[in-house]
Amino acid sequence: MRDFSELSEREVLALAIGSEEEDGRIYSDIAEGLRADYPASAHVFTEMAAEESEHRRRLLDLYREKFGEHIPLVRRQDVRGFVRHRPVWQLQPLRLDAVRDLAAAMEFENARFYRRAASLSQDVSIRRLLGDLAEAEVEHEHIAERLRAESLPSRADEDETARRSLVLRFIQPGLAGLMDGSVSTLAPVFAAAFATGDSWDAFRVGMAASLGAGISMGFAEALSDNGSLTGRGAPWLRGAVCGVMTTLGGIGHTLPFLIPHFLTATLVAILVVVAELAVISWIRWKYMDTPPFSAALQVGFGGALVFATGILIGSS
Repeated sequence: MRDFSELSEREVLALAIGSEEEDGRIYSDIAEGLRADYPASAHVFTEMAAEESEHRRRLLDLYREKFGEHIPLVRRQDVRGFVRHRPVWQLQPLRLDAVRDLAAAMEFENARFYRRAASLSQDVSIRRLLGDLAEAEVEHEHIAERLRAESLPSRADEDETARRSLVLRFIQPGLAGLMDGSVSTLAPVFAAAFATGDSWDAFRVGMAASLGAGISMGFAEALSDNGSLTGRGAPWLRGAVCGVMTTLGGIGHTLPFLIPHFLTATLVAILVVVAELAVISWIRWKYMDTPPFSAALQVGFGGALVFATGILIGSS
């Protein structure tokens, strides 16, 4: 690798041309990735890509005027200390905050680099060129801020869209699985416990019920909706989330029955059930806009009914 100060004026221009092209492609990739869900942000990045294209055109005109048509291949990774940015495909799935921070960092770092390189250069023409590039990046940063102000009054709407997407793709199937695993397995686990009075038997029934419910709920969720119209995401991902959470919900109050002492195991399992129902109530309040008292009452009442059913059947 070579130091930036070792580059000739021709090489600096070639490097700047390549960098502007790369930045423009990054912004275009971001815009394409955001277009479906966040059109306002996509518009901002499309405009920023257009600005990078204009900077590249100006640099090309200057290069042709001074050095002709052939542009040597000088890349960022060939120059020590030059700014590097992760490609967009490594940022998938795109998050609004991540790509906005990336854009701000690109403009700030490029301007700082050009400014610092200009201050270290002993060649007047190179210093002037680097200074011009630094000013262009600062100008672009200001354009980006103006575009955000003009085109992103809907950022709150886009953030709400991102929240809804999180709820639809992860929270909702996960909550459905957790509720099913925590509540529906109560009856077989405690029925087996009170019917046999043996912790190991209760544990085996609980594991079978939890794993079976997880598999069943996972397939049911995956096959219920392909996500193309509802925006709920990939069916296999929702099914996996639902299945795993269903299994965890059942295993939570099954594991205490590994305790050999039956009474102790039962008491610990009951405490785990209370904790599970509290977590479910909190998630319903936090993400599903259910009033906290109503969420606790609904979940607690349903859990109590299933729990009582298991005890009555196991004790009969």
